[in-house]
Amino acid sequence: MTKKVRSHRRMKAVTKLALLSVSYLALAAAGASEVRAQASPPAEQGATQSDESPSPPSAPAQDVPTTQPDASSSPATPAQQQPNADPLPQVTVEPPRRRPRATSTVQTAQVSTPLPSPPQPDPPQSGAPDPSAAIQAAWPASGTQDARTGTVGIYANSTAVATKVNTPLIDIPQPLSVVTREFINDNSFQNLTDITRYVPGVDIHQGEGNRDELIIRGVDSSANFYVNGFRDDVQYFRDLYNAQSVEVLKGPSAITFGRASGGGLVNRTLKEADGQRIYEATAQTGSYYDKRFTLDAGQAVNETVAARFNAMYEGSDTFRQFGWLERYGVNPTMTFKVDDTTTVRFSYEYFHDVRTADRGNPSQGRSSVPPASTSLYPAFPFAPNGDLTAFYGSPSLNRAQATVQTTMAFIDHDFENGLTAKNGTYFADFKKFYQNVYPGNGALSGAVNPTDTLFNRAAYNHMTNRQNTFNDTDFIYKGFTGPVFHTVGFGTELGRQAGIDVRNTGLFPNGTATEADNPFMPTYFGPINFVHQYPGFFSPGVTTADSNSQYQLDLQSAYVRDTIEITRWLQLIAAVRVDRFDETALDLNTRTRRNRVDKLVSPADAVIFKPVENISIYYSYMVSYLPASGDQFSALTDGTVILEPQKFVQREIGFKWNPQPRLLYTAAVYDLIRTNVPLPDPNNPGFFILSGSNRIRGFETELKGFINDRWQSWLGYAYTDARVSSDTSPTIRRGNRIQLVPFHQVSWWNKYQIDPVWSASLGAIYFSDSYASSDDSVYLPGFLRFDAGVFAQIDATWKAQLNIENIFNKGYWASADANNNLSPGQPRTYRLKVTAKL
Repeated sequence: MTKKVRSHRRMKAVTKLALLSVSYLALAAAGASEVRAQASPPAEQGATQSDESPSPPSAPAQDVPTTQPDASSSPATPAQQQPNADPLPQVTVEPPRRRPRATSTVQTAQVSTPLPSPPQPDPPQSGAPDPSAAIQAAWPASGTQDARTGTVGIYANSTAVATKVNTPLIDIPQPLSVVTREFINDNSFQNLTDITRYVPGVDIHQGEGNRDELIIRGVDSSANFYVNGFRDDVQYFRDLYNAQSVEVLKGPSAITFGRASGGGLVNRTLKEADGQRIYEATAQTGSYYDKRFTLDAGQAVNETVAARFNAMYEGSDTFRQFGWLERYGVNPTMTFKVDDTTTVRFSYEYFHDVRTADRGNPSQGRSSVPPASTSLYPAFPFAPNGDLTAFYGSPSLNRAQATVQTTMAFIDHDFENGLTAKNGTYFADFKKFYQNVYPGNGALSGAVNPTDTLFNRAAYNHMTNRQNTFNDTDFIYKGFTGPVFHTVGFGTELGRQAGIDVRNTGLFPNGTATEADNPFMPTYFGPINFVHQYPGFFSPGVTTADSNSQYQLDLQSAYVRDTIEITRWLQLIAAVRVDRFDETALDLNTRTRRNRVDKLVSPADAVIFKPVENISIYYSYMVSYLPASGDQFSALTDGTVILEPQKFVQREIGFKWNPQPRLLYTAAVYDLIRTNVPLPDPNNPGFFILSGSNRIRGFETELKGFINDRWQSWLGYAYTDARVSSDTSPTIRRGNRIQLVPFHQVSWWNKYQIDPVWSASLGAIYFSDSYASSDDSVYLPGFLRFDAGVFAQIDATWKAQLNIENIFNKGYWASADANNNLSPGQPRTYRLKVTAKL
């Protein structure tokens, strides 16, 4: 794509966003004017309303609003029974309006970080009504996402992601890292792979240079991504412009999320229209000609309707030669308060991302005959003359493109008798295409030969369009059976996922699927003809047919979870989920239709012991499954249609502690066993033996929150021993380390408020060594990287910040997809951002 065409497309996108933004602002202004025009009660009535109306907030924007207690509060806490106990932050746990026994209050943590307060409006004159009082009362600050979860800065006190009911993190019997909006903003992060490097136990997979892909607790997945609790499993790069928070849940989580979440999962919680007035715009520039703009605009239209609009545009080059990207998105949302017990929310998003697909560099082969390297004599990454910016693809052909449209609708209802209900419907249309020229094929599978004179290339393209439709219904009931208090969650999930998967093989000018080239001339500028390979009709050098599948997966699920409070210091959790997967795939190459139905039962149990209110010690047992068709389930073959699902079983012991109200320490040891890993049958090509297994044992710990009112800190460490525990192939043998999983991972991020204007941050990330694939034949050295930021709160309207990633310009290898697709890390990168709040 030429620079002229790219610039023209960028201008069209910016123009569209500008028009949408102006239209939205005009609509909001018209709505507000209409409210003011209609607000003309008599003077006496206005005086009464003014007396009863809540006063405008005067606390800094980071403060968590205090929520008034009601009769549905939880049983009395030790903080109230013991006069010396530290108070914990306020957490709203969505109880019913009436509960069998009334209790005392948990105090809300307040932030006293000295930030400049926004100018306050003049109080209304006596006898003059405040036209916004009714709207303020209808949309209180206590109803915001941050207030409900006790989020302040980088600290979050609770979440509904893990259990589908707002629950304090200290009462969730598995590790859960909440990455808050403030942390994302403070680091100018836009990608999931950026923020997850600070989450212990999470490693980055290259994803063929066209998608997000993570390894959580030694389990690789390109599908364990969710948005507002719905499966977001198509392979693409997600942006965080409209994310309120990102939750990383570790361990099997089938009760809440269903299949495949063996090592963990990532959920994006999007911003809601919560009735609070926000008009915020950012402009960012920096290294590699980066240009990024965002808009977040929202307010209450009247007492029953609120609207919010988020938009983003970014265009940039990358540190790799010929690399570039362009993406943009819009996300309008609306909230309707039908009555005091019923709320309806709508969200629509259009997102487009196109960029250079980059599968990285080859390895330096140890042998001129296959294999190029072995676990006893591993290879290292190859960079021509040490140049990490060298690009081994084609500037005109390498491309990854995704267009995503999603629509969500939620209905929340409180029956006012201990029962609440939530129904959510999600529809998503994904258009995904990627094309790669990369090191591959040939005798050494793309590795550079020992004399550094040649390497082989390969090429392909792939279309993976899909449509997802889901409906989730969740009920929460809270009540007593005798002296025992229960929180019972139960519900169903219905879904259909249908798509098409078509791959084509690239043929070089020599008529074959590979070409030998000079590794010191890495970039390919020639033509390639992409041809679909049918069974029995192969091009020269091709031995495998390309995929060409039309598929449909229907799923029905039901779950129940009972959290039983035996006493104030002992909780038992028992849960089970039943899933039915019915997949049909039509092989368009042979016109063969195959079907497989799996019925899976996933149990989970936990015991939580709380000697005092701010400490919990837990044991948990969790199970989940991955159907034989895999993460992307895009095809069934004669070999996979007969396979039983893979099974994940985890046992974990953990400890959580709130040493002070806005600080949480967690630690966990776990043993995760993965079985039924398919082993290719050497005597029957295309078929498998279910003899493979992995065992992952580890320790994770995290300290996150406010050390004091000025100092925020996030310290994490993970020790992960991820091993192949039985032979999976001739080269992936028992005892091998699982790909890309380091033994040690350390991260530490800090932000300090120097004075009301200035603050600064410093972060460090350390990964010990790992291997590019589970045959342990290509070695990736460990690395230590430092990041920093400087922030200036100029006044109530303007804020500026400068972020520097990789301060010391450390050269390192960040990730891989296979032994000869190795990605270097980004060198020193600057980002300058200005934020305006109107």
